[in-house]
Amino acid sequence: MAVTGYVHSYESFGAVDGPGIRFVVFLQGCLLRCKFCHNPDTWERAVGQEVTPEEVVERILDYRNFISRGGVTLSGGEPLLQADFCQALLQLLHEHGIHTAIDTSGALPLRQVSGAIDMADLILLDIKDVDETDCRALTGHGNHHAFSLLDYCEKIKKPVWIRHVLIPQYTLLKDKLCRLAQRLEGYSCVERVELLPYHKMGEYKWEALGLYNELKNTPVPSDDEVETAKQILRKWIRE
Repeated sequence: MAVTGYVHSYESFGAVDGPGIRFVVFLQGCLLRCKFCHNPDTWERAVGQEVTPEEVVERILDYRNFISRGGVTLSGGEPLLQADFCQALLQLLHEHGIHTAIDTSGALPLRQVSGAIDMADLILLDIKDVDETDCRALTGHGNHHAFSLLDYCEKIKKPVWIRHVLIPQYTLLKDKLCRLAQRLEGYSCVERVELLPYHKMGEYKWEALGLYNELKNTPVPSDDEVETAKQILRKWIRE
């Protein structure tokens, strides 16, 4: 039986999802319920556009000249909920010599996703919260699978970019950021850390979907707060 996947949307000229200009495929479905999610419309599974890997590659190749120094990033939602589809799609992209990345929360057990991880050139790993209990409160799941994935990437020498959202009163705390820096020490696979200031651009989606937004009154970080966070993790910061 042919592998198919469910795609939420595409972005043809992504500039913040890996190196260079990238074609971004947003897959449908997510097992997390992050309080700060800006795409809650991707949560539901098995909705959206049902496509084959070949159909997605055909669309991507129309933009090959634009992404020749970048590549393709699979994002979501949580793309690894559709790990078999991701693996098949990445295989086809490699046959065309296209650089690939997966943007993942790492929330799934490694045994379910290792095939897709092996196939990607780069992993963008979203560490939601450095503390297991707080991560569960913030997202609905702990972070142990994410750190197991990081351990696996270290073992197979797979390049990783860590992504971490700075949320005042939640993750934008000096002690937490120091613990994150300490946790990342010793990982040679981690090439950089991207600190992403919390924003409110997705709040209208929460309202449209009738969801309760617990962070509605949470402020966005100040420039000074972001700069302080960068100093704590300066070893991995690449401007």
